[in-house]
Amino acid sequence: MQPKSPSILECPVGRAVETVGEWWSILILRDAFQGATKFDEFSQSLGIAPNILSRRLAHLTESGMFVRRRYHERPPRYEYVLTEKARDFFPVVVALLAWGNRHLAPKGESIVLANRSDARPFDPIVVDGADMRPITLANAVVVPGPRASRGMRKRLGSLKAMNPAVAPAGD
Repeated sequence: MQPKSPSILECPVGRAVETVGEWWSILILRDAFQGATKFDEFSQSLGIAPNILSRRLAHLTESGMFVRRRYHERPPRYEYVLTEKARDFFPVVVALLAWGNRHLAPKGESIVLANRSDARPFDPIVVDGADMRPITLANAVVVPGPRASRGMRKRLGSLKAMNPAVAPAGD
């Protein structure tokens, strides 16, 4: 069921979840980042039912995450090529991997993201592009953007944790 609240539909997080929030979509993108492009590759890797995979690939294509490109004429076969929009989603998958390794791998990591040139494990963090400092709950606040509606401005103004004068919970 689609969210109906204007504050959810106007929120970039809400719109992102609409595009890739379903867990199969994120796993399909994860596999695409690892080189999968063909239906059979996704199917074999994920163990997903063909009808669900077809729907998820169609949705990701319609939403601009993949371009569908024919690679075989008879019978017609297609591959799914990542778009720039999808490649921009890679840091989200990196953040999920790092969070999962930190909090959901009590016996140790089964997958580690590493530097392509020397296989040195990365320690991913989200940083501000201007000063390269980590972005944390303690130093971040959400403020209305230039296109925020009156309702969004009111909503953000009412959020205690997002008020710059209020320290986040737990700090």
